[in-house]
Amino acid sequence: MQVFKFGGASIKDAAAIKNVASILERYRDQSLVIVVSAMGKTTNALEAVVAAHAKQTGEAQKLFEALQEQHYALMRELFEPNDEAFSVVNDTFVEADWMLEEKPDDNYDYVYDQIVCVGELVSSKIVAAYLNKIGLRTHWLDARDVVATDNTYREGWVNWDNTRPNAQKVVQPLLNQGGFVLTQGFIGSTSENFTTTLGREGSDYSVAIFSFCLDAESMTIWKDVPGVLNADPRLFENTVKLDRLSYREAIEMTYYGAQVIHPKTIKPLQNKSIPLYVKSFLDPGAPGTEISSDTEDTYPPIIVVEKNQALLHIITTDYSFVAEQHIARLFADLAELRIFVNMMQNTAISFTICVPNVPDRLEKFVKGISDEFRVKREDGLELITVRHYNEETVANLKKGMIVLFEERIRNTLQMVVRNVPAVERRAVELERAKG
Repeated sequence: MQVFKFGGASIKDAAAIKNVASILERYRDQSLVIVVSAMGKTTNALEAVVAAHAKQTGEAQKLFEALQEQHYALMRELFEPNDEAFSVVNDTFVEADWMLEEKPDDNYDYVYDQIVCVGELVSSKIVAAYLNKIGLRTHWLDARDVVATDNTYREGWVNWDNTRPNAQKVVQPLLNQGGFVLTQGFIGSTSENFTTTLGREGSDYSVAIFSFCLDAESMTIWKDVPGVLNADPRLFENTVKLDRLSYREAIEMTYYGAQVIHPKTIKPLQNKSIPLYVKSFLDPGAPGTEISSDTEDTYPPIIVVEKNQALLHIITTDYSFVAEQHIARLFADLAELRIFVNMMQNTAISFTICVPNVPDRLEKFVKGISDEFRVKREDGLELITVRHYNEETVANLKKGMIVLFEERIRNTLQMVVRNVPAVERRAVELERAKG
């Protein structure tokens, strides 16, 4: 039994869904679980709906109706007007519409999960209906009947003790009937049957959950790139495809922010030695990248860029030393607000951290520590991580950048940088030459 994942780009329109169907045709007689994401930029659109609803701007309903029409337009290219798929999808949209008719709940993250989950539910119903239409027998499955989580909305933690038996009880009987099982990524359910999401881009993690619980032979993520590359091709030229990666190297890459795989994906696979393949849905016959326990001796420099970062310079108000009790208090607040620290450094009276710039969380953090600390904040930054770096690569990366913060540990280099315009960059270069 294999588990496949098709992300939003692979099912962004009718032509893309037909392409996915042509890939799956090759596996017609195999035992296969398929996990799909929301289509295209649907999650972004639903996030805008949630934000408009929370602020009561009056735009939420209009934005939601526009999103519905996009899906119906796509469906009109795949189905006849009277196809049952239209009523099935409409019923799913109605459930979210009810949320929009209510006053905003105080818990923004809760509302977010109840509405944003519609993207995955609708896309999976459309794809399943189309596969059945063309003769590829497919059982639609609600992932919330399998993936059990705690009540941490937007970043649900999986309850493995409940999820494992759920998978055996719900999924295995469907596989035994023959045909594919198709479900959603990104979503789970609390013990009270409220929807949770597993974190942005969490569909990869969902595939790993199903692979682990069902003892899959392998897991495959289908993307619009030929495999795992040593850098983002949208940012760098002459990228190199990595034919093989060890679990360890993949974990390192995702920890530092590589977008090709969700950070939580690798561990469940490693626990059962399930190989992960990253392949191109544009060239399905190509080998892609294999991630497994087999290790490579050497790798080229691997570059990961995380945009939209902030530096927080945290200073004690009484100019006392930043001691253990200060750091303990700061990290307790960071953990409570789920603010991930990418880099950190302390001096005698200050503590500097690089974090993702999530405005509402950072504002709460700064306000919460204002009794003991004052904070200077720098936004609009990038965090660049280079695994297996060499000096030539680092020098090239620094061109056109102001480096605010740099750290080297073993074979990993990290630096927080700001892009600067040519005029400002020239001034900086002249100043350095003087110094």
